Amino acid sequence: MSNNSAVVVGPDGRGGEIGRAQAMQAAACGLAPDLRFNPVLLKPGSDLASQVVLLGEAVDTVTAGNYRALRPRLAETAFAALAELRAAYDVVICEGAGSPAEINLRAGDYVNMGLARHADLPTIVVGDIDRGGVFASMFGTVALLDPADQALIAGFVINKFRGDLGLLQPGLDMLRQVTGRPTYGVLPWHLDLWLDAEDSLAYGRVLGRPAAPHGTDWLDVAVVRLPRISNATDVEALATEPGVRVRLTVEPAELAAADLVVLPGSKSTVADLAWLRETGLADAVLAHAAAGKPLLGICGGFQMLARAIHDPVESRRGSVPGLGLLPIEITFDPRKTVRQSVGTAAGDVPVRGYEIHHGYVSAADPALPPLLTCADGSGEGALLGPVHGTHWHGTFESDGFRRRFLTEVARLSGRSGFRVAPDNVFAAAPGAIPSTCSATWSRSTWTPTPCGA
Repeated sequence: MSNNSAVVVGPDGRGGEIGRAQAMQAAACGLAPDLRFNPVLLKPGSDLASQVVLLGEAVDTVTAGNYRALRPRLAETAFAALAELRAAYDVVICEGAGSPAEINLRAGDYVNMGLARHADLPTIVVGDIDRGGVFASMFGTVALLDPADQALIAGFVINKFRGDLGLLQPGLDMLRQVTGRPTYGVLPWHLDLWLDAEDSLAYGRVLGRPAAPHGTDWLDVAVVRLPRISNATDVEALATEPGVRVRLTVEPAELAAADLVVLPGSKSTVADLAWLRETGLADAVLAHAAAGKPLLGICGGFQMLARAIHDPVESRRGSVPGLGLLPIEITFDPRKTVRQSVGTAAGDVPVRGYEIHHGYVSAADPALPPLLTCADGSGEGALLGPVHGTHWHGTFESDGFRRRFLTEVARLSGRSGFRVAPDNVFAAAPGAIPSTCSATWSRSTWTPTPCGA
C-alpha cells in the first residue's frame, strides 16, 4: 500500500505501476523492474478507499466494505505471480505488508502468513528497534500466531540498530531461548543511506543533509505536505543539490519564507485542493506567486493550478475551481496515463520523466508556453511568469534540467549568490534510484515512450 509508484513497461509494451520500494529492490538485485514484483498495489485515495492496481493496471476502487469481494481475485494474482517468479529465478524473496500478527485480518490474508502458508515459505520476522520494544514485538508476533503459522517462522532480523552490539546480545540470546529461533542478523542504522520512502514522509522533515552552497546564498524549498501526497520522491533530487534546503511542510508561514514552493503529486487532487483552502495554504501559495516568486506544480499539484478541474472519476465532484494561476482546464478520464517520457526543456536540455495520472489538459490558452517539449515535438506542462507546471514526475533526476531550473529559481527569488554545483550527479547520491531505469537498471530492454505517442 503506497502512493509512491514507479512506471514499468509490461510485456505487452504498455506502462504499468509498481511501488517504488519494489522498483528499488529490483535495482538492488541488478534486475529490470517487473510488474510481477508487485502484483497488487493499493493506492489510498482517502482514509476509507484505495485504488487497486493489479499487475500494473488500475482496475477498481475499493473500500473496507467491498474489498472482501475482490480479495480472492487479488490473492489468485499474487499466488500466480509468485509461482511464475519461482520458476524463473533461483531465489525469490517475498516482502509482507504490515505485521504478520494482525490476527483480526488473518482469515483473508494473502500477503503475510497467508502467502507463506500457500507456498510453504520459511519466514523471517523483521523488527524495527528504532520504534522501541523490539523484543516484546518479535516474541509477541510468534506467540499470537496459530501453530501452523508458527511452524513457518524461521527466525528474526533486527533493523536500524545503533550502539554497541555487545549490549544487545543478552536480549538476542534470551529471544532464542523463549522462541527457539535465532536472530540471523542485526542491521545498523546509517544516517546517510537515503532510500525512497514507501509511505508518505513526515511533516516538516528536512530531506537529507544539505551540503554547503557553492556560492554565498542558499535556496529554501518548501514542499506542501498534502494529505494524499504521491511520489513526493520527486523533490529528493533537489535535496541532493549543495545549497538547497528542501522540507515538507503544512505551515503557511513556511511558504511565505521560501524561495520556491512546490505543490507535489496527489492521489486525490480535488480533495487535497479543498484541504489547501481550508488550511490557508492556498492563500499562501497565491501570495507567493503574486510576489513573483517561483512556484512549481507536479502532476496533481499542476492540476490544482488550473482555472477549473472537471473530475467525474477520482473525486466525482464534477467541476470545481482551481487556483487560477494557469489559463488551463483539467479533465479527468477513466483511462489512466502510465508511461515513461522523454523530451527537452529550454530548447536543448534533455529531460526524462514518467507520468501516472487520470487528469489531462483539456483546454488551454493557445499562447501559453509549455514547460517541456516532448520527443514528438508536442508541448507538456505550462510556464507563466514564475508559475511552472508539469505532469511529469522525476524530471529533477535529469542533472542538466535540475541545474537550469534551480538557476532560474535563484534569479526569480533574488538569490544572486546561489550557484549550482556543476559536477553534482543525482544517480551517484547514496541510495538514489533513478525513476527512468536508465542509470541503474542496466539489464532492462525497456524503451521510453514519447509523451505524445
